[in-house]
Amino acid sequence: MQAVTVSDQEAGVAGMSLTELPYPQPDTNDVVVQVHAAGFTPGELEWPGTWVDRGGRDRTPSVPGHELAGVVVELGDGTTGLTVGQRVFGLADWTRNGSLAQYIAVEARNLAPLPIDIDYAVAAALPISGLVAWQGLFDHGRLEAGQTVLIHGAAGGVGSLAVQLAVEVGAHVIGTGRMADRERAVALGVHDFLDLETEKLEDIGEADVVFDVIGGEILARSAAVVRAGGTLVTIAEPPKVQPQDGRALYFVVEADRAQLAGLAARVRDGRLKPVVGAVLPLADAAAAFAPKKRIPGKTILHVAHD
Repeated sequence: MQAVTVSDQEAGVAGMSLTELPYPQPDTNDVVVQVHAAGFTPGELEWPGTWVDRGGRDRTPSVPGHELAGVVVELGDGTTGLTVGQRVFGLADWTRNGSLAQYIAVEARNLAPLPIDIDYAVAAALPISGLVAWQGLFDHGRLEAGQTVLIHGAAGGVGSLAVQLAVEVGAHVIGTGRMADRERAVALGVHDFLDLETEKLEDIGEADVVFDVIGGEILARSAAVVRAGGTLVTIAEPPKVQPQDGRALYFVVEADRAQLAGLAARVRDGRLKPVVGAVLPLADAAAAFAPKKRIPGKTILHVAHD
């Protein structure tokens, strides 16, 4: 099969190439999926799990990518809940070869059924961003109707889904970003928008939940706007500053079949619209990881014909 591999961490994108690899063999409780569309996170070439297996052993050259949509073509021993020929989408395992390949072996529990009327490219844009938004807002932030939530990067891949989910639950949503993002964020449903380049974060008032995807100074300053009893949630880095009368936490997204199914249901009925940017062939993976210009939305790699 064809797959995108990266030779080693030091080489980075420069060590990325389209190569021939053996067809993957499924472990117990795995499925093999023929990948139709795949997503990735640009920073994943810096993640330790990209280069080692679960035992910490080197596994280069590595296949990157953790988001996928495709069709089940084989079941491993003991696998239940999915069938051969079924459309699925979800997350590849963090410490195994990823989704930028024609076929992938992945734990069945990391996948959910994909309705026939959702395009593979749209589905591949959903797993990480959608689960991060869901888990950040509701599992960790405990956001409820009537509360105020501040969402950094409101027009980005994660932020755009978080805005839509927060609006659906009945929260008052404040989004942040650059001035160029304002129109897109307002179209997604934010009630107020703050330009982080020209306006002061501290001027927004207080929020019950602050959802951060930026880190650094913005994360540190966000602690001051958390309402008493509120929560600052981030996926960028462990927070160094705690809210005076609240809590701050960092989390790593986890696969969850029920949550994936809930996200898919919202896409089907129009309540949730992932922002898909460029859709490129698998051979253009290096260009996708290091684009020459910023493209709004999630970049997806097209692998197999629908």
